[in-house]
Amino acid sequence: MAEEAQQDRTEQATPKRREDARKKGDVPRSRELTMTGVMLSGAGALLLMSGSMGGRLAEAFASGFSIERAMLMDDRYLAPALAKIGSSMFLSLAPLAAVLLCAVFLSAAVIGGWSFSLKAAAFKAERLNPLKGIKRVFGANGLNELVKAMAKFSLVAVIGVSWLWYSADDLLSLGREPVGQAIRDSLKLCGVSLLVVSLGLIVIAAFDVPFQLWQYEKKLRMTRQQVKDEFKETEGRPEVKARVRAMQQQIATRRMMEELPTADVVITNPTHYAVALKYDDTSMGAPRVIAKGKDLLAKRIREVAQEHGVPLFSAPPLARVLFRVAEIGDEIPARLYTAVAQILAYIYQLNETPRPGQRRPEPPVPEIDEDDFPGPRRSR
Repeated sequence: MAEEAQQDRTEQATPKRREDARKKGDVPRSRELTMTGVMLSGAGALLLMSGSMGGRLAEAFASGFSIERAMLMDDRYLAPALAKIGSSMFLSLAPLAAVLLCAVFLSAAVIGGWSFSLKAAAFKAERLNPLKGIKRVFGANGLNELVKAMAKFSLVAVIGVSWLWYSADDLLSLGREPVGQAIRDSLKLCGVSLLVVSLGLIVIAAFDVPFQLWQYEKKLRMTRQQVKDEFKETEGRPEVKARVRAMQQQIATRRMMEELPTADVVITNPTHYAVALKYDDTSMGAPRVIAKGKDLLAKRIREVAQEHGVPLFSAPPLARVLFRVAEIGDEIPARLYTAVAQILAYIYQLNETPRPGQRRPEPPVPEIDEDDFPGPRRSR
């Protein structure tokens, strides 16, 4: 069953699954890369600091072995002397320890980034199960680790033995040097030796890093059902989303109806569409759509407009185009400026007090070619 489930995992991991894995401390890691980084950093530190470190160690050894005869009989001398030597040795090796500690954290974060999780460090009783322990040892992952360990041991052993054979004369010559110089040269030789051995580890890490990334991606793969379930959890179930959309639509419609009485004109189809426009030359660059609707909503817009004395103007092509190309809150397109301006001018003339003998203005007939406005055509 587990193999079948693994075969069904054909989908790439989603961002949520990756984030959940990271919260649990499950990130890609390569021990070979970490070891290589530590070895290279240690080699570099020894080569750069061999002089100063060797000098401090030589001084610590000299002070530790230089004991006055009178002090040998003092039972209070040993503890302070050991503490002094220990602190001196610690200060001598502290820079190297700091470099190695930084190398551990930086190398571990190269492919997986920084990650700290209490869940990963929590106690789990299943880890004490001997059957699962045997399965991990003799499983595919255990076999892979065994092969890597044997390959790493063989490669490092060959390089190490070859380098020892090559540098045998340098090692033997250390015994003929003064103590201080011998300590400095031995540290430098250790740094070179670590650097040479690290070259073999680089080869192992170059194979291990892609393999760990591939294995991590394979482990995070999901089935299609898992992707669907996660989408439902993240985005919400369809019925809930539909209800939320309906509530949002109700709120938007209520807000639109509250603003409708401030409109200058409502352009209608005359029955299927209704678009309310408002223009204020002090705050708007062009007339703005403050309400629009179709069928029943259009009917409600006309009723509210009539209740508040907002003029209705029948211009079917213009109403359809406005409904299609302009959203609520948008200014009308520049190509409709002339048509809308004619209607607004007509409405303003109607609102003016007529002078004696003045004829009633004739309603304009805006010339609109709906084919000039791309978009889904709606029923007329």
